[in-house]
Amino acid sequence: MRRHAIIIVFVMMPLLFHIAFGLVMDFYRDTCPQAEEVIREQVKLLYKRHKNTAFSWLRNIFHDCASCDASLLLDSTRRSLSEKEMDRSFGMRNFRYIEEIKEALERECPGVVSCSDILVLSAREGVVRLGGPFIPLKTGRRDGRRSRAEILEQYLPDHNESMSVVLEKFADMGIDTPGLVALLGAHSVGRTHCVKLVHRLYPEVDPQLNPDHVPHMLKKCPDAIPDPKAVQYVRNDRGTPMIFDNNYYRNILDNKGLMMVDHQLATDKRTKPYVKKMAKSQDYFFKEFSRAFTILSENNPLTGNKGEIRQQCNVANKIRD
Repeated sequence: MRRHAIIIVFVMMPLLFHIAFGLVMDFYRDTCPQAEEVIREQVKLLYKRHKNTAFSWLRNIFHDCASCDASLLLDSTRRSLSEKEMDRSFGMRNFRYIEEIKEALERECPGVVSCSDILVLSAREGVVRLGGPFIPLKTGRRDGRRSRAEILEQYLPDHNESMSVVLEKFADMGIDTPGLVALLGAHSVGRTHCVKLVHRLYPEVDPQLNPDHVPHMLKKCPDAIPDPKAVQYVRNDRGTPMIFDNNYYRNILDNKGLMMVDHQLATDKRTKPYVKKMAKSQDYFFKEFSRAFTILSENNPLTGNKGEIRQQCNVANKIRD
């Protein structure tokens, strides 16, 4: 009898390890061994069809990881407002492609892989598609059942907030100053809607902007009060807009940052030394980005028996009586 008990303990150890310790490398090793490869292949296919999806996947993790529970993906209900509809989430799109990845995984391993792991891993694969580093990440997140819209502004800095506030909010998630500087390097790719930057152009042009860059910005944003539904935006990096690289840091040192947070990053005495270092060394940028991205991806997740594995990423599972 004692021998049987020992065998049972050893058989159960992988499951107990997952429950006790939460996130682990290769969490789906036994339950869905091809999970990460399915996500990788789906991201490759979707990126070939719609290259801008990579920017969306990358932005998702910044907006979701106050809890890393895929609450970002939930639609509004009669009782709660979706995080997707908050001002902080302005311009976010392409959520349907997360659902396509989920559907592919459901065909392989029904009810096994969480939307929160899909969100984090698709962000990682998006970085790779754009030429950035591959970042080994732990998995085992579970999905939340409710929107966290009411706390979104508490942890996600606004683009016009002071650098002190930005540093504080990231420090609350365990991310230090070089980590913050590296994460904002995500602005190397993607675009900024005119709604977010016209205050630097109208009624007067911000004198801190590089005058050589202003005509392009005015051409892209000709209206002082742009239509938020119109496709009016400026590429974050005109030089290499589709490549995840350290050109962003050279741009902001040259006063070509679009948003105030970009400008502050290059001028604040606490962050400028790291900006200069990353402008000189892409290897250093990638190293710090990978470290901070990992910390962000592990911030306050649901694991073990908490949360659920959603059947669809945009709605919580129906509770069975």
